[in-house]
Amino acid sequence: MAEHDLIEAPNVSASENTRANATAVTIGGRKLTIEEVVAIARHRAPVALSADPAWRARIQRGADFLRRHLASGATVYGVNTGYGDACVVDVPMELVEALPLQLTRYHGCGMGQYLDDAQTLAVIAARLNSLAYGFSGVRPVLLERLADLINHRVLPRIPSEGSVGASGDLTPLSYVAAALAGERDVMFEGALRNVREVWTELGHAPLTLAPKEGLALMNGTAVMTGLACLAFARADHLTRLTARLTALSTVALDGRAAHFDATLFEVKPHAGQAEAAAWIRDDLTGRDDTPGHRLQDRYSIRCAPHVIGVARDALSWVRRDVENELNSANDNPLIDPDNERVLHGGNFYGGHIAFAMDSLKVAVANLADLMDRQLALLVDVNFNNGLPRNLSGAAPARAAINHGFKAVQISSSAWTAEALKNTMPASVFSRSTEAHNQDKVSMGTIAARDCLRVLELTEQVAAAHTLATVQAARLRLKIDSATPVPAPLQAFIDSVTAHSPFVDEDRALESDLRALTARIAACDLLNDYRGGSHA
Repeated sequence: MAEHDLIEAPNVSASENTRANATAVTIGGRKLTIEEVVAIARHRAPVALSADPAWRARIQRGADFLRRHLASGATVYGVNTGYGDACVVDVPMELVEALPLQLTRYHGCGMGQYLDDAQTLAVIAARLNSLAYGFSGVRPVLLERLADLINHRVLPRIPSEGSVGASGDLTPLSYVAAALAGERDVMFEGALRNVREVWTELGHAPLTLAPKEGLALMNGTAVMTGLACLAFARADHLTRLTARLTALSTVALDGRAAHFDATLFEVKPHAGQAEAAAWIRDDLTGRDDTPGHRLQDRYSIRCAPHVIGVARDALSWVRRDVENELNSANDNPLIDPDNERVLHGGNFYGGHIAFAMDSLKVAVANLADLMDRQLALLVDVNFNNGLPRNLSGAAPARAAINHGFKAVQISSSAWTAEALKNTMPASVFSRSTEAHNQDKVSMGTIAARDCLRVLELTEQVAAAHTLATVQAARLRLKIDSATPVPAPLQAFIDSVTAHSPFVDEDRALESDLRALTARIAACDLLNDYRGGSHA
């Protein structure tokens, strides 16, 4: 069991007491998991730097070696040279100390929406873990101040736009570096504050960035990687929810459980497909396999494990690539404290995250399309096997003026279309920048942002589908009270109904949809979901 598994999963408005009682995630000398980043970001788990003296000594050796190397007259990119195409410009020794802060200042040109609190915390955690790898030549105090940002929730205002994903997430990460140096504004205790004042309240002076520390903070993949960790968790939850809704749709449509027989998936052995089928099969335990209205249900029901399975299998390698990036030294140059070498390379390139996010958003958009197709079956009297038109729950005397879930299905279709439109891969839109020094870039941060947008839209579709499917199941029980509803599905129906009552008379459902979407985005809708089991 990982450390984060001991943490309760409060929502993002959890109290300070909850955070104080959470088990700290250790940074340094070990690999970090996606779930631990999510625990830091969403569940407010604190971080603790490793207490291993050998790890701490190694961090210090890297900073000490870099100082000696510079004193010997060596040239190190971005330490006593200009940046990027200006690497041919020598920086006089009397200006070397000023160079890191200059880097943070001229990159203060981000635009777009600011990252939210969870995204900001995930970014800081990813940057801290990379620097803690011990190949960046930074001082231990820098890692301590990054940990302070997390533990005291001193959150830099990070604009989401302005990174091409190589040479790392320079512009957005400049806001983290600037905050450590006492510049720009941060969110602290619910208010926008000057960061220098916040550091004073916390008993610290702003850091004077040492040579390379500005570059080490900014020249890496932390923004795309932090966002990718959050995207992974939300996509994982959506696959489980889509399986649950498929099972409930099968009940509502008077469909067949036989479509999810284990033998079908043993003879086509994609692991994710079999996993999804098992979830649906478990949810339908006890349901009669005799044909209902059709010998074979339509594809959006019968082939649901095959669609969900693609996303499940994609998540397995997405995890591999995201966690590899998360647990990597991804700035430039790298400082090898053991062999005392400076290594100039391109580890800031975010290609693996870009491809992972481009791929994941396609898999997630397919979940939106699947759920939208299931919803379309449920509302249509030509396909819903006897349910009322548009799932209206109105009494016969008022049926003519009630339209149930008609508009919800239209909105779901719009959200699905937008999700599908946003699956255009960002990684193929590399742009040459910075005087053709950065002439092939990853676009990883744009890919991660796109993936989060697709997730947001798909969660809205899932909310619409959840409300409609619960309504449909309750209508099926009105038609035939003997309809078998397995226990997991009945518990799900009851949970959803507690927050969104049965629609007997038309009402505005926006508030219901927003509340349910928030629960889905927080991975909090399935009461039996605890990061591993489905049922």
